[in-house]
Amino acid sequence: MHDISPIRAKSGTNQEGTSAHNRRVMIEALRLNGALSRADLARATQLTKQAVSNIIEDLEGDGLVVALNAVRKGRGQPFTPYRLVPEGAFAIGLQIDRHLTRVVVVDLVGKVIARAEAGLPLDEPSAGVDIILGLVDRVRGELAGMFSQSERRLVGLGVAMPGPFGLKNPDNKWMMPAWQQFPLVEALAAGTGLNVGLQNDAAACATAERIVGAAHGVDHAVCLYVGYGIAAGLILNGELYSGGHGNAGEVGMALLSPSGPGSTPLEHRASLASLYQHLGLDPTERGLYEKLGALALAQDPRVMGWVGKAASDLRWSVHLIETIFDPQTVILTSSAPEALARLLLQAMHPLLPSIADRPARRLPRLQLGTTDPWAIAVGAAAEPISRAFDPRFSAILKAG
Repeated sequence: MHDISPIRAKSGTNQEGTSAHNRRVMIEALRLNGALSRADLARATQLTKQAVSNIIEDLEGDGLVVALNAVRKGRGQPFTPYRLVPEGAFAIGLQIDRHLTRVVVVDLVGKVIARAEAGLPLDEPSAGVDIILGLVDRVRGELAGMFSQSERRLVGLGVAMPGPFGLKNPDNKWMMPAWQQFPLVEALAAGTGLNVGLQNDAAACATAERIVGAAHGVDHAVCLYVGYGIAAGLILNGELYSGGHGNAGEVGMALLSPSGPGSTPLEHRASLASLYQHLGLDPTERGLYEKLGALALAQDPRVMGWVGKAASDLRWSVHLIETIFDPQTVILTSSAPEALARLLLQAMHPLLPSIADRPARRLPRLQLGTTDPWAIAVGAAAEPISRAFDPRFSAILKAG
């Protein structure tokens, strides 16, 4: 099946008591590569052919994998490829931002099945949760209308909102203090009956890039997210890294000057919030996304002035990220229109010299990723599926 390009897969283990890890390894291999034969899977995962056959049978029985028509190449024996069943699992993703919320349902391969959005009252999480639960009920109803078994195949609800989390005094507009102090996970779990996980918006964007975007198949990548605030989603050794308290990658809080009156956090100068302030725009205004896109396409002088200053600060952040994490690539992602994100990307070049400036690079040091305003919700939805099916080294440790 894949006789030219190498098959991307993590290794399984033939030790006893690791079947859950091996199932996840197989699912990830099929997700990364598409349809594969049992022989392909055995070679790629380093599992025995018998172990692969047993797992394939289990996955077929669970409705997660399906056999395709047998294929014959040349004079060899025919083989049967297997692929994931998209409707084998579903998850709901929720983005909560300062003024709006978006909800999506995705299937096992990351395709969006249903979506809904609504405005949120500023700093009123109790009223906001009621709005969110209404949207979740709506998309669940749409999903049930398309797939009769959808409710029993829902693996969870992933939530993404701006971090950092758990600080002593989250008292500025970037941190959504009222939401930070509200028992959000508990309220959503009680209201939906689903397992609920919370991550910051940059981590969700990185998850989306890893599943269906520029970080797909990349083991070491950092997604620099420019939204109302700024943060970085970290993909290290093929897994999302969130840190000890879920706050890894909060580069927007990094001070551009270490001390003195000029000690301004990066996101106060280079985020979309700073652009709204620069242009005198209301972030709750209808059609704001389209307006920013039109201004960027026209290269409006006010926008270009902000782009030049923001790009200088973001160039520094790329240098910092490369120095600390040594990624294969940095991916610029944003909730801004693509035209604006491209202006930022262009203005960030030439990049500062760093340890990443090597001649034999396969990937660019900096590339443009997703600019879809729904990307965070999609990444939030992908997180429960990732948690349920992606292999993690912790599974081996627990099995041992």
